[in-house]
Amino acid sequence: MPANTAGAADPTAVPGPTLSPSSPSYPSASTTRPYAPLGPRPPLRTGPAFFHPTVARLTYRGLLGRRRALLLFALPMLLLIIVAAVRALTGADDGTAAGLLQGFALSAMVPLVGVIAGTGAIGPEIDDGAIVYLLAKPVKRGTIIATKLLVAIGVTVGFCAVPTLLAGYILDGSSQHLAVAFAVAAAVASVAYSAIFLMLGVITRHAVVVGLVYALLWESVIGNYVPGARTLSVQQWSLAIAQKIADGGQVSSDVGLTTSVVLLLVVTGAATWFAGHKLRSLKLAGDE
Repeated sequence: MPANTAGAADPTAVPGPTLSPSSPSYPSASTTRPYAPLGPRPPLRTGPAFFHPTVARLTYRGLLGRRRALLLFALPMLLLIIVAAVRALTGADDGTAAGLLQGFALSAMVPLVGVIAGTGAIGPEIDDGAIVYLLAKPVKRGTIIATKLLVAIGVTVGFCAVPTLLAGYILDGSSQHLAVAFAVAAAVASVAYSAIFLMLGVITRHAVVVGLVYALLWESVIGNYVPGARTLSVQQWSLAIAQKIADGGQVSSDVGLTTSVVLLLVVTGAATWFAGHKLRSLKLAGDE
């Protein structure tokens, strides 16, 4: 009768190696496959870190629509018409050129164009709810703000600095570098205004009204005629740069050059950061 071999070891089997937790072949937690999380996952924020071409194209299209384009073109055209008339009536004069470029171009045109471009870059999308579709895309919200800010800066500089340069040459040619000085000042102010008004477009539905009050009351009136308030005026900060470029003492600012540059950088950076912070606080249903 054959012996029962159910529990007996096979004498011909070759013994294999014994695995221990310290053995290199022992499976570790890092080699095990994790379980997939339950429920839908929010979209990953990927894509370019600083500039998104699609967001830029859509923003340009919105800013240069029919009504906004008319407003953007109206102010520079008005400036050129005024300076052409002044040049025809009074001829070339340094004092007249500096007064007109500061009193109209830098005090009124630049902040008003900044309101249109800065708030229009994102405000209408938030008001009508279209921003939801953009935020649902796998694009970082900081990238959205940075892209829209660059577009707003480009539009503001194009509709302010270039007409200011042309107006300066029409009024006074290249005398005392007034045209270049005020064009650079307009470009620098455009950067700060774009950041400020973009921030307003994110934090309030009344960004245009608040921006107009700021541009017309603070920058055009208080920033020109109230001595203590001039220190906190973007116009005065940009005038400090124009004063450095121009010759002959026709341009003056109540704020020093170093202080003006620091304040321009701080205000632009803080407004951009706060706009991104507020945009990140907007929650979508899929993110919760």
